Amino acid sequence: MVAPHFAPTLSRRAAQRLAEQALAREGMEAASSDARFLLLGILGLSAFELTIEGEVPIGPDGAAALGAALARRLSGEPVARILGAWEFWGLPIRLSPETLVPRPDTETLVEAALSTLSDRRAPARILDLGTGSGCILIALLSELPSAFGFGLDRSIGALRTARENADRNGILSRAAFLAGDWCASLRGPFDLIVSNPPYIASVVIPGLAREVRLHDPSGALDGGTDGLDAYRRILADVAGGDLLMPGGALCVEVGYDQAEAVRAIGARAGLEDAAIRYDLAGHGRVVMLRRVRESDSQGKS
Repeated sequence: MVAPHFAPTLSRRAAQRLAEQALAREGMEAASSDARFLLLGILGLSAFELTIEGEVPIGPDGAAALGAALARRLSGEPVARILGAWEFWGLPIRLSPETLVPRPDTETLVEAALSTLSDRRAPARILDLGTGSGCILIALLSELPSAFGFGLDRSIGALRTARENADRNGILSRAAFLAGDWCASLRGPFDLIVSNPPYIASVVIPGLAREVRLHDPSGALDGGTDGLDAYRRILADVAGGDLLMPGGALCVEVGYDQAEAVRAIGARAGLEDAAIRYDLAGHGRVVMLRRVRESDSQGKS
């Protein structure tokens, strides 16, 4: 579909309505919020400015920019990709082609990870496996003022983006970003390990929505034949090495129907089952595991 023409004399509110109507005609469920986010992001406005200055004309530059942005959205490109940034945990996160768009469900992982630490002001070493944009690690460090975090990823492009995001959010002095393949060549121990690895079964990917299939990096989606390849690798490495402090927590995000399978992988690897955290839709979204303390293992033997 061709994007509608935005006249420079059009008011901000009228431009928002025009964009919403165009998106709704294409059957986009989030037409209202998409139009609002595009308008705010493209014109560089706050929600407050839109409210009190909604009748201000968008002008020639605004008209051209909105028309181009709406055309991209109508072609299936996600709003976050068009804007090049998205909010996560109340923090601005820049995106790049090598990173996923942060999802609200992933905030469940941050909440779960924070709950494993009894004192948020105490020193802690955190490892984020497959850090991507760095959003999870940055959110954790924003809540843990004495913690230091390491973000690991195979993609150099993603690591550059994560480092920029850490700098933008004022925690770069407490973060380091490393290139690597999951746990290989890492040395612990860490107090907390988090990960949102690829967990979509390979056969499912061709049927994903075009916003995901065409615009998200495939390496951050493809979890192998059953979607569980990354969990087998991560949980085995953590259980078999010294990456996790005895009693330390490992928290991993999972697909909506994978919690029990990942819990079982952890149990077979010798990790202690801590809990499953549920997202707002009621799906098991985070599996929380711990490395058994030596005293605990002796007591059970």
